[in-house]
Amino acid sequence: MQSKVAVLRTTPATVLRDYHRLLNLAGYRDVLPQDRETALKINISWHFFFPAASTTPWQLDGVIRAMKRDGYAPDRIHACHNRTVVIDAHLGERENKQVNVTDAHGLRNVHLYENEAAWIHIRDAVGDLADRFLVLNDVYPDGFMIPKEFLGSNIIHLPTVKTHVFTTTTGAMKNAFGGLLNEHRHWTHPVIHETLVDLLRIQQKIHSGVFAVMDGTFAGDGPGPRCMLPHVKNIILASADPVAIDAVAARLMGFDPLRDIRFIRLAHEQGLGCGDPRDIKIVGDTEAAAENWRFAGPFRDMTFASRMQHKIYWGPLKKPLEWSLKTILAPWSYVASVLYHDAFWYPTHQERVHAILHSEWGRLFRNWDAVALPPDDLAAAGFADVGPDPAELKKDSARLLKTALRLVGTSIAQAPEFDARRRRHGR
Repeated sequence: MQSKVAVLRTTPATVLRDYHRLLNLAGYRDVLPQDRETALKINISWHFFFPAASTTPWQLDGVIRAMKRDGYAPDRIHACHNRTVVIDAHLGERENKQVNVTDAHGLRNVHLYENEAAWIHIRDAVGDLADRFLVLNDVYPDGFMIPKEFLGSNIIHLPTVKTHVFTTTTGAMKNAFGGLLNEHRHWTHPVIHETLVDLLRIQQKIHSGVFAVMDGTFAGDGPGPRCMLPHVKNIILASADPVAIDAVAARLMGFDPLRDIRFIRLAHEQGLGCGDPRDIKIVGDTEAAAENWRFAGPFRDMTFASRMQHKIYWGPLKKPLEWSLKTILAPWSYVASVLYHDAFWYPTHQERVHAILHSEWGRLFRNWDAVALPPDDLAAAGFADVGPDPAELKKDSARLLKTALRLVGTSIAQAPEFDARRRRHGR
């Protein structure tokens, strides 16, 4: 069957209706059985609000309302989050107003790394399929664990349109990275493209249905998934083929999916989806899907942190430093990341956030709690009133620095190297 990607232009005034139409154009009810649990895999690329970095509240709200309107029982829908040592998911769901949406709809909100979450060994989950992995058996010779509740459930990925310093672009395929690998995900960075292909193979085995809904109301260019230059693009996409939706999004950003994006090409060659835009059926707004935003990409104006990451994983620092990331010494890199991104880069680049908050989408985000619609209003088109345009925002450097210093402590306390030791000693 030909892969299909739905693409629509949208506005705050029509975004909820547009999301409902988008999901149905992409045929989500054909691939997500209503009698199964559905996990909404939220993307938090930064615990602070930064346009295009993380799942937007209207993206999450639009998907939930569409599902409820189409007969999916709310008690079988839940949000889920992964955790990384440099991203605080609890802070992120508040700062990005995702928890406001899940609470309003009364949905279960699962943090996969909390104590009550159950995990299962990959061999027990997928059996001999593990023999076909491109790299994961080499990265994890003893195997790894995945969330047990994923088995037999639907999953909807909720990425945003943006570039990425490791994978050029990121989207539906990369959104599985945090959820499926419970520890030491950074071990896969040197082979990240092959890892994403292995993870897609796992998803197609364990889930009753896989679907992706991508928000491009904001789109991010530059050394993402955090330190980007955000743009207002007013585009939303959906597909049952994660490879195809990533390919269409990559082409929108100005890349050739098969030439420029290795994970798309590998997945296409492995028969896990369609990465060739010529063979993808576009439904909805074909003119919007044909746009070329001519993004510069993640490698032209890299940050100090991203340049160092490249040198450690693929360059001259690989031999002297990468070994330390697989030992008890690894938390040095977590501390360095938090200090750079949270204590330095974010406070000194607030003008990028402030500029976007004057847009209609920015006003909708800033005023979300005041303009959000009742959760039972399933026929609402969108947000006719996005609230007032904020005055010039004051820098909040002191609060940001205080939060960053707290996150340094959290990154050390939650380091998987220390967690593993605590588990071995029964604490």
